[in-house]
Amino acid sequence: MQLIEFLAPHFQFVSDPTAWVALLTLIVLEVVLGIDNLIFISILTNKLPEAQRARARRLGISAALIMRLVLLATIS
Repeated sequence: MQLIEFLAPHFQFVSDPTAWVALLTLIVLEVVLGIDNLIFISILTNKLPEAQRARARRLGISAALIMRLVLLATIS
């Protein structure tokens, strides 16, 4: 059996329009939630003293990114 024959059934979703719509929906949701995270973290960190803001922003964005990656990894 050739590699192409082996992999062909696993890539049938590429020609399915509903798969592309679902992917586009997920991409839009990720962008919107990413912007929401940035705004929320920015609002919260502006209440901190100036010396702590940069560290808090880095920590908040890093935690949001790690959490999103962990949640995405649990899907597949």
